[in-house]
Amino acid sequence: MARTTMTDGLRSLAEDLARRAGTHARGGRSLGMRVVGTKLTDTDMVTTFDREAEAMIIGGLRAARPDDSIVGEEGGGHVGSSGVEWHVDPIDGTTSFMYGLPTWCVSIGARDKHGALAGAVYLPDLDEMFSAARGEGATLNGNPIRCSSLTDVSKALVATGFSYTPAHRTVQSRRVTEFIHLIRDIRRMGAAAVDICFVACGRLDAYFEENLHSWDVLAAELIAREAGARSGDFGGGELRPAEVLVSAPGVFDSLSALLVASQRRHPHVAT
Repeated sequence: MARTTMTDGLRSLAEDLARRAGTHARGGRSLGMRVVGTKLTDTDMVTTFDREAEAMIIGGLRAARPDDSIVGEEGGGHVGSSGVEWHVDPIDGTTSFMYGLPTWCVSIGARDKHGALAGAVYLPDLDEMFSAARGEGATLNGNPIRCSSLTDVSKALVATGFSYTPAHRTVQSRRVTEFIHLIRDIRRMGAAAVDICFVACGRLDAYFEENLHSWDVLAAELIAREAGARSGDFGGGELRPAEVLVSAPGVFDSLSALLVASQRRHPHVAT
């Protein structure tokens, strides 16, 4: 009989809640869209479904694991005592969700003092469930996945995202012009967790972005690492939400060098 570990249980719980919340949001969208507010800027939108999905996930986590801590993008949370902390993004890619594009997802990840434990990223419009547990590999709809084996950065298909702040977005777009001719091409899906999972399964060779949050990357970065990808900040140090680079191992160092050089030429502007 196969042994069931704690991380298996966390992974299954994340998958179940991500699927339930994503299905609810997708069904609700078909009945009509309503924006209920914005966050940092007018382009950083929140819908009623973001909040409903987060409440559904937090309720499920609290019922299943009442002693765990929870951090939610839309402000929901709980301070627990177990040492396990969940990070929840109920809809990553709200703009894609609003426009009916399939590249949005629900992302749920758990971590302890040693790092990410388990996570699930569900894309409702594609019915794709990415998940992983620490040391146990990553899957897409239950099938093992591996990242790209690419070693030639000139052939790398690279995804990125841009800030909601107009001035930062302008600087970031200028950086891309510094090296777009040195790679295969750039893609923008509009959701960090989706981009990172696409690196995990080899649909993309790399992804980079700045100024994210823990709920954007916790689950997806674990999935990518368990699929063999390498992750870190732009300079190759430890990954932090302020700077995220996830790629096939064979092109990580080359992309790191390109990003660091472009940062020097186009540093961030003050807000």
